[in-house]
Amino acid sequence: MKKLFASLLTIGLLVSVTANAQSKPNSLTWPTQPIRIIVTFTPGGAPDVLARVLAQSWQESLGVPVLVENRPGFGGNIGAEMVAKSDPDGYTLLIGTVGIHAINGALYEKMSYDPIKDFTPISFLASTPNVLIVNKRLGVNNLHELIEMAKTKPNQLTFGSSGVGTSLHMSGELFKEMAGVEIRHIPYKGRAQSLPDLISGRISMLFDNLSSSLPLIKAGEVQALGVTTLKRSPAAPDIPTLAEQGLHGFEATSWFSLMAPANLPVAVQKRLNALTRQTLNNPQVRNRLLEGGLEPAPGSPKELTKLIQSETSKWSRVVHQSGAKVE
Repeated sequence: MKKLFASLLTIGLLVSVTANAQSKPNSLTWPTQPIRIIVTFTPGGAPDVLARVLAQSWQESLGVPVLVENRPGFGGNIGAEMVAKSDPDGYTLLIGTVGIHAINGALYEKMSYDPIKDFTPISFLASTPNVLIVNKRLGVNNLHELIEMAKTKPNQLTFGSSGVGTSLHMSGELFKEMAGVEIRHIPYKGRAQSLPDLISGRISMLFDNLSSSLPLIKAGEVQALGVTTLKRSPAAPDIPTLAEQGLHGFEATSWFSLMAPANLPVAVQKRLNALTRQTLNNPQVRNRLLEGGLEPAPGSPKELTKLIQSETSKWSRVVHQSGAKVE
């Protein structure tokens, strides 16, 4: 009986080990089912564009469906939480943002996930300047005139963003602090809701990704007053920076990354990183993104981790200095 029990125990352990090994994806077996890329904003913005570029490329090379799902709300927290609590098997991925991984932790009193510990970094994807655009009927032609108007009308002007905690929201908070003005923040779920309100005059101004607003700026539907990077964007060299117009040192860049749930097998992490590099380094893809105001720069997981640490430190200071808080 003891021998039989020992034999059964050995067989059970072998079956358990084998099943466990088979359940963990590796670079040879992955992928065998559809992949989902979660975007935490509405369609049409920079993160959505990047997700669809990756999805199209991967679907062609991997031979499995690659689906893009938009899960907007709460500064990206809804979609981010969903990914953080998914199985770490490489089939549910997230377009990470500076808001999700470097701002929300300081901004929200309570978080249902850890923006650092609950994710596996895959690769940096791209960055884009933010741009300050105003309603054409506001009656200002440059940043100086806007600041003067805001000082004479405290809390009467409004600025929109694609959500609380986004780099667009924080661009506005940084602007308020450095310009010494009081303007009210109006958060939206995404640019699809905020831009019509800007054009109609329901809000005075909007911080948006340059890549998203560029078509409207070129069409003359909105007026661009400045970009939020220290240097002018090659995609829009005629738009001055906020820094060169008097807000010295003003810098706020929107960046996007590819993330997976924590504890993703290293083999799958490496495969996803290689696929991302292959896609974004493709000359045609790269040129198309650059023309649209996005600057692709895929890199290593270690480089992405260092960026997140640096940006978390920077934006935590801005959040605390501005007094911004979300319950």
